[in-house]
Amino acid sequence: MKRAVRFAAPLVVLLLWTAARADLIGADRSELLSKLIPTVVNISVRKDEPKPPSGASGMVAAPDARTIKGYVGSGFVIDPSGVIVTNYHVLEYAFEITVMFSDGSRLPGKMLSASRLADLAIIKVEADHPLPAAHWGDSDALQVGDEVFAAGNPFGVGLSVSAGIVSGLNRDIQNSPYDDLIQTDAAINHGNSGGPLFDMQGNVIGVNSTIISPTAGSAGIAFAIPSDSARFVVDQLRTYGWVRPGWIGVKLQAVTREIADAMGMARPEGAILSWVMPNGPARRAGLEIGDVILRYDGMTPSDERALLRSIAETPVANTINLTVRHDGHQRSVPITVEAWPRDQWDARDAPTLVQRPHIVIPPDLGLGLAMLSAEDKAKLGMDNGLTGVLVDSVAPDSDPAHRGMVSGDVILRVQDTPVDTPDEVRSDVDAVRGRQRHFVLMLILPKVRDAPGPKWIALQLDDPGG
Repeated sequence: MKRAVRFAAPLVVLLLWTAARADLIGADRSELLSKLIPTVVNISVRKDEPKPPSGASGMVAAPDARTIKGYVGSGFVIDPSGVIVTNYHVLEYAFEITVMFSDGSRLPGKMLSASRLADLAIIKVEADHPLPAAHWGDSDALQVGDEVFAAGNPFGVGLSVSAGIVSGLNRDIQNSPYDDLIQTDAAINHGNSGGPLFDMQGNVIGVNSTIISPTAGSAGIAFAIPSDSARFVVDQLRTYGWVRPGWIGVKLQAVTREIADAMGMARPEGAILSWVMPNGPARRAGLEIGDVILRYDGMTPSDERALLRSIAETPVANTINLTVRHDGHQRSVPITVEAWPRDQWDARDAPTLVQRPHIVIPPDLGLGLAMLSAEDKAKLGMDNGLTGVLVDSVAPDSDPAHRGMVSGDVILRVQDTPVDTPDEVRSDVDAVRGRQRHFVLMLILPKVRDAPGPKWIALQLDDPGG
């Protein structure tokens, strides 16, 4: 009995200390989260997505056949002026972006630039005050087992936080040739895309982007773009409007055990050149197909993906040294990095978006509107300075539909005012509402004309008072 008493006191002290420390950690974590939550946003978009193939024949839908739907994602503020980072796939095909903040306020967003390959995009909102901004962390310092937490809008239920650990690093899930993803078991679901993965100091060390799951929900295998890679892409997009990666004009592949054996190498290492572009930096430096790059500027890349990332992130015009295996011998090759040719990069990375600004006048008119391109105006014979706004969609059973309006009509005037943008149409309609009118007058150039020239149509306003 005395022996039990002798050990009981230290055990009680240990338990009390552990409980107090847990309370302290919990309080610290709650305080940290309260500061970070305002930097995280929910993003809702309206999209025009191409319809998938249907029917046994597998025929693809017509190019202009689109399915309009809503999509919810996440993002985080990186600049108090209103610059927000999210995943590109959240905004793909979007024609309307709405950003909601933790206090419930909403602002329209505009996509500034994006990289399809990196799955990153930048949104800008115009706020009347500086916004709380998150800070980038150092993803290279991460280790497996480090605690992290994810913030975002899973399934559109609202801003949520989940905790976990770093489960793996440098994951390649075949999303791109540059994959270097952080794996985490923090619960990440659909809607978390584009949200931040924070470390325990409150720094963004990843951008949540992908899950692997046999169901629609989290299975504990989620992936984030490392902050070091994301920051490079975001900085390039903000500076140049595209990634502008470094380029030496080669195609690389991993040296496998079989390739190494065939080349007489003691072990697989480096990346072998399967193609050297004519007139590119590598060709001018004397590199040839079959050469193996072993080191890049003194560093030994872990694999060909790491080598590709190193080349892409090298500042343009920098001269670096490659250690190259050629015909069984090593040599040092100086090479000056150039910018990837813009047209070639855009062919693989340019965003797939609805190019024309598109708005829907709610709630009663049911008209989807878009800007007229120069090509549209030429086809319509409007290249003489005439202005107008394209009717991109007409809601079924709406008053415009009942009055014969169709997609392809052009609105020339609202009341007696010429219009040139969807926002001008909306503003002029709102002005008519403000005058307590029950109808708004529009001058329409019909797509299908029973007589030459435009015609006036009076559309009913269900709620003239707004």
